[in-house]
Amino acid sequence: MADFRNGSSCSRERDMICIDTHRVLDSCRDKDCFEDVRVWLTCAGQEIIDRTSVVRAKCAKVIWSCINIESVPFNRGFYQLFIKIYVKIIFEACIGPGNMQEFEGVAVVEKKVILFGGEGNVSVFRSEFGGGFCGCDTTRTHGSNTLPSAVLETVDPIILSTKVADPRKPCRCSCCCTVDEIPECVCRTLSCDLTDDGEGNVLLVSLGFFSVVRIERPAQYLISAVEYAVPEKECVMPETTDPCSLFRQMAFPAAEFSAGSIGVTQQDSERKCGCGEKKDG
Repeated sequence: MADFRNGSSCSRERDMICIDTHRVLDSCRDKDCFEDVRVWLTCAGQEIIDRTSVVRAKCAKVIWSCINIESVPFNRGFYQLFIKIYVKIIFEACIGPGNMQEFEGVAVVEKKVILFGGEGNVSVFRSEFGGGFCGCDTTRTHGSNTLPSAVLETVDPIILSTKVADPRKPCRCSCCCTVDEIPECVCRTLSCDLTDDGEGNVLLVSLGFFSVVRIERPAQYLISAVEYAVPEKECVMPETTDPCSLFRQMAFPAAEFSAGSIGVTQQDSERKCGCGEKKDG
């Protein structure tokens, strides 16, 4: 059996080096519930929900997000983040006995966050390769203003409910954009074009999101580090080409079959989301 222990040496001399990175100035976590969000459907999906109300959501995936940042008036160093999240959802509907059909749609949710981002008075320009010998190629140099950078981390949402609504009846549906405002990169992930039938039925979903938002600025730090060295461990080739023999050498993944206790799961969840105050809703 091969020995997979690390054989590299850790006795190399340390040195002080300067690194250019991003410093997290503020962050928060959120548990958001968006109720009755309108789903923009494809032509095939709109035709299906006009014929049936027996619809359920199969899966949802975050495919894109747009983040705009603005300074908060009379609050120096604070910034308001306007975040739009685009979710692709796959549904299935029952069209008559034993006839199940799938279709796609896009739901758009919007949230606002205020975080501290400090103040900056310099403009940062970064170069890229390919600037050429003669002149200044402006397409190769990227500049940024004094605003900080915003980062969103989120997992795919939980689908809480799905329902078909009659557009002629009043509803409190949530919609933060029109079908024409959905970016082209989002539309390309669908099998056909989206439609906005003002007279057809409307599909509504309620989504639950877990997310972390942080605000960053460039920073330089002096740290203690060691230079990278060629590892002493040699690459090990399999001793046999028999796939069943290789499979028998693998350890059984017992952890994958363990559901775990409720207490441990909650503690692990709190430990992983340790920044900011816990918020409900």
